[in-house]
Amino acid sequence: QSQLVESGGGLVQPGGSLRLSCAASGFTLGLDSYAIAWFRQAPGKARESISCISGRDGRTNYADSVRGRFIMSRDNSKNTVILQMNSLKPEDTAVYYCAAYRSGAPCVMSQAWYDYWGQGTQVIVSS
Repeated sequence: QSQLVESGGGLVQPGGSLRLSCAASGFTLGLDSYAIAWFRQAPGKARESISCISGRDGRTNYADSVRGRFIMSRDNSKNTVILQMNSLKPEDTAVYYCAAYRSGAPCVMSQAWYDYWGQGTQVIVSS
């Protein structure tokens, strides 16, 4: 059974950092060329895409709201994707989800493309 599991969420002060992980099981991210994305959903708001990484060449794409602060990377040896979040703001508070679909093409940020989803991990940015 293919699944994704996020971890690393928690409470952090504004300006701080968190590192989220997304571990895949049942499929091999690098070998099978899966595009991976991070989404987030704040209370009362729609889920939004924030970053993605392409399956074949590892190129990344970011939403304007996180560009320059968040860094997405992939560790094929651990079958894991990382989201390093720096300079966190209260508006980054949300449940963060990782998702995947199989493709060697450049990743897309649209939720409709993604077939596999994790259960989410809560991030709270507050003093």
